[in-house]
Amino acid sequence: MLIKLPGWLKGKKNLEFENASSSQAFNIWRVGVDAVRSDRLVTDTLRREGNQLILGDASIDLGQCGKIAVVGGGKGGAQMATAVEEVLGPQIVEEKVIGWVNVPADCLTETQKIHLHNARPAGINEPTLDGVIGSEKMISLVGQLHQNDLCLTLLTGGGSALMPAPRSPITLEQLLDVTRALMTHGATISELNTVRTCLSQIKGGGLARACRAGTLWSLIISDVVGDSLSIIASGPTVLPHSKESKKNDVIEALKILERIGPFPASNQITEFLQQQTTFEDDLIDSPETIINQLIGNNTIALNAAAQHASRLGFKVISLGSKHQGEASEEGRRFAMRCRKIQQEREDGDEKFCILSGGEPVVDLGLNSGKGGRNQQFVLAALTELLTDGMQGITILSGGTDGEDGPTDAAGAVADGNVITRARKNKINPQQFLSRHDAYYFFDACGGLLRTGPTHTNVMDIRVAIIE
Repeated sequence: MLIKLPGWLKGKKNLEFENASSSQAFNIWRVGVDAVRSDRLVTDTLRREGNQLILGDASIDLGQCGKIAVVGGGKGGAQMATAVEEVLGPQIVEEKVIGWVNVPADCLTETQKIHLHNARPAGINEPTLDGVIGSEKMISLVGQLHQNDLCLTLLTGGGSALMPAPRSPITLEQLLDVTRALMTHGATISELNTVRTCLSQIKGGGLARACRAGTLWSLIISDVVGDSLSIIASGPTVLPHSKESKKNDVIEALKILERIGPFPASNQITEFLQQQTTFEDDLIDSPETIINQLIGNNTIALNAAAQHASRLGFKVISLGSKHQGEASEEGRRFAMRCRKIQQEREDGDEKFCILSGGEPVVDLGLNSGKGGRNQQFVLAALTELLTDGMQGITILSGGTDGEDGPTDAAGAVADGNVITRARKNKINPQQFLSRHDAYYFFDACGGLLRTGPTHTNVMDIRVAIIE
């Protein structure tokens, strides 16, 4: 069967697999990712009929609309921006559109009017000075709009790191400190963004409060379990329900920081947050109409992957999109489930495809190895099935954004060939697992999944083939 590769995979010769099951697992994963391509999600949701721009049940007359400001950030921001320009058409874009969207360096592309800003280097998912400059530009831009203007906000996973705007007197260095501390100690994305929201001018509804347009539409692609709009990119356009809810978020942030223990800027961060429990923010000045529209998530990707696996003749078991936990434990649990299904199937010739989605965490502790949550997940699964050489089982896990930790890989795949190479080269996978060095193991044994940026982000997809 000839498979046409999406644009983000062209030229990726290293994705030719020796093992047929690994190739099938990757193609199932790829179909899932392609279903949540950010440009596709925008054009499926936002449409133009004559002079009417339509989002769900809402519409706006482009003839009566003044400026259209397009702002936002995320790993899928560039393709979302090009899709918005496509929907509006070249004349409206030329006459009315202004815009600024923060994206990673390797996601830049050509646009007509919307400026795509390099807000961080590729593979470094941390706040930067360039990100701060871009965020301040967005706050200034939306603050200059008027009642008859429209603000379109584009938000995807990665937006929190790409849109840093520390609230004074918090500095970028202190924000970087707390971000690294949280990630090192295995904080979930929800915990990470809860803390970052309390330290930011733009997060937690800050962008909406700064906006002076009469209408704000936000198109949002989820990278969090549960699809909470206040957590995705830390909710720049989601206003707190009340001052009491904002106070509760600060209290929760303090509890999270207490759990991870001291880090270089912990005293300054904690003191600032303690002051915020009595901080009264302005919840009144915001657009008259705010629509936060979720347009894509992990469930859409998993459903597409399941349908493709079924077409390939597999009996599909989908475990859902809500898997978190520690990556090593999740990997072992997934492997044991696969082995149990293999052993208990009634027909020995029946082929299964097991799917799951979510986003586990890696608690590095005192270790500082190289890898990411997907590589750690797959390596843990491999060690669980090591005794019989993964006979009849192939496991793949990859970040739908094409990134997995501070590496050039999206994740990894484990099959019998990987174990054979490890044994031939006398490489002990358990040693690499214990020091969180999954990248070096799979680099040596041929299991890394390198796709480059996919221009979307809906957490991770895991695929197991059982034969």
